[in-house]
Amino acid sequence: MSQHIVVDPISRIEGQLRIEAVLDGSGTITEAWSAGTMFRGIELILQGRDPRDAGLLAMRICGVCTGVHYWTSIRAVENAFGVALTKNARLVRNLIQASLFMHDHPVHFYQLHALDFVDIVSALKANPKKAEAVALTYTDNPYNAGEGQYRAVQQKLTNFVNAGSLGIFGNGYWGNPSYLLTPEENLVAVSHYLDALGVQRMAAKMMAVLGGKNPHPQSIVVGGVTCVEDIQNPARLALFGQYLTEVTQFVQGAYLPDLLMAGKAYAKEGLAGIGAGLRSYLCYGDFPLTDTPDSATLFPGGMVLNGDLSKVYPFDQAGVREDITHSWYQGDWSRHPYVEETVPDYTGLQPLRGGIAYLKTDEKYSWLKAPTYDDHRIEMGPLARLIVGYASGNGTIRQHVDALLKTTGFPATVLFSTLGRTAARCVETMIIADAMVGWLDELQHNTAAGDLKTWTPFDFDSASEDTEGYGLSEAPRGSLAHWVRIKGGRIDNYQVVVPTTWNASPRDGRGRPGAYEAALVGVKLAKTDEPLEILRTIHSFDPCLACAVHLVDARGHEIGTYEVVPSGGIPQVEGRS
Repeated sequence: MSQHIVVDPISRIEGQLRIEAVLDGSGTITEAWSAGTMFRGIELILQGRDPRDAGLLAMRICGVCTGVHYWTSIRAVENAFGVALTKNARLVRNLIQASLFMHDHPVHFYQLHALDFVDIVSALKANPKKAEAVALTYTDNPYNAGEGQYRAVQQKLTNFVNAGSLGIFGNGYWGNPSYLLTPEENLVAVSHYLDALGVQRMAAKMMAVLGGKNPHPQSIVVGGVTCVEDIQNPARLALFGQYLTEVTQFVQGAYLPDLLMAGKAYAKEGLAGIGAGLRSYLCYGDFPLTDTPDSATLFPGGMVLNGDLSKVYPFDQAGVREDITHSWYQGDWSRHPYVEETVPDYTGLQPLRGGIAYLKTDEKYSWLKAPTYDDHRIEMGPLARLIVGYASGNGTIRQHVDALLKTTGFPATVLFSTLGRTAARCVETMIIADAMVGWLDELQHNTAAGDLKTWTPFDFDSASEDTEGYGLSEAPRGSLAHWVRIKGGRIDNYQVVVPTTWNASPRDGRGRPGAYEAALVGVKLAKTDEPLEILRTIHSFDPCLACAVHLVDARGHEIGTYEVVPSGGIPQVEGRS
């Protein structure tokens, strides 16, 4: 007998996400629907603004993906104005952006995703001495390891339990049969979970050295960067390098070994392709390696379809469309972002049945639109970047991916799975860490030679009269794009398509599922009242719904009505709530 379940909200993500799924008699998902339950109105707020300010406003879309909307928005304006960057500006931007990856990926693995693999309560039964031996199985230099360390961590957990609460580890599905790590392996992972809380501060400080602050760095402007005193001060660049070294040590001594440990335990799921989903991937490409307009990038752009690694299709932003057939916006259309409208039209949920209001899955059921590229539904993210790079023959990416596959003994097809998606983030982190060493060295040598140019002049009045542009970048969660149309020095239209919009989107006009919806089909729940396996697959994408959507009460009640009216360049906001 089939069963219709609702998981709302999905926890350990940014923003509000609802998943509905139909299970067959064995507890296997046969259909799934993904619904973003908040509305994002930042595009409307940007209309009428000075385009040079767009980045500072667009950045407020999210504080978790801190900075990505900032520099992507600025890229869009620079594209519209025809502005090229200096070498120093390119290197500084690469380092700031890469710092975000070094912060975001370990935080995702430990704080947001690890507990889908790690049974906290099981760690209470571990032998700390045996846990030390487990850590040495996966690396010769484990991070902050040793019997004493693991015993201290175990005592912290015991204190939580004795106090009648697991604290930050409360409300988990501990003991679920889908957990496969041994007590000692769980203890090692929990120890690194706590270590990661301190390491993420180092990564945030690293971004702040050149970005001015974290979250929301502020040293990037249309035409370049403003951190001139930082790049000409050897001590500041050395401090950046110190933070990079410390974070990299954690990645090599904890993140990678824990990934290998989880990969061994959950190998059966990975080899079976659980969570694979669409198997079609898109990457815009990012981190320019030279100062030319057609520069090669650390992660090459392109599209791979249906898991075929023998063919990479080129990417052109003109092929992007957003469909609103099943989205809470007026109309039923598929358009390029340059000419899109953002007119919300919330049509609600079904009437209550058994105390639950289900989505109207045959109608509109999400605040997310449904993007396509050349009429293909695709997946974004670290796995997409590695798949496209691997299929493109990129030497760096192939070297790192092949090394991981050799260590695990897995075939390349294991990448098409929840486990492969999780592994891709770790591999990407190591690739970026290596690249940052080179970028920092290049910046140090360039400034030491006397080149302190950080900004390219441009004539704003003529450049902003009537133009349009787009900004493409790679965010930790996938490919990000901003499109802007400018008239008379003001923003006339603005659209943002984020990675989570691609991945968490509803069906399109042809009834084809988004990446989350496709990835959940075939996932089997050990206990239908504990949807751990749904969380494991969804978390492997690292959802950021705040980027994808932003204000509606789940029961359909109106929270507020706002009108933003630009007047003389100063927006006047009227509203009620």
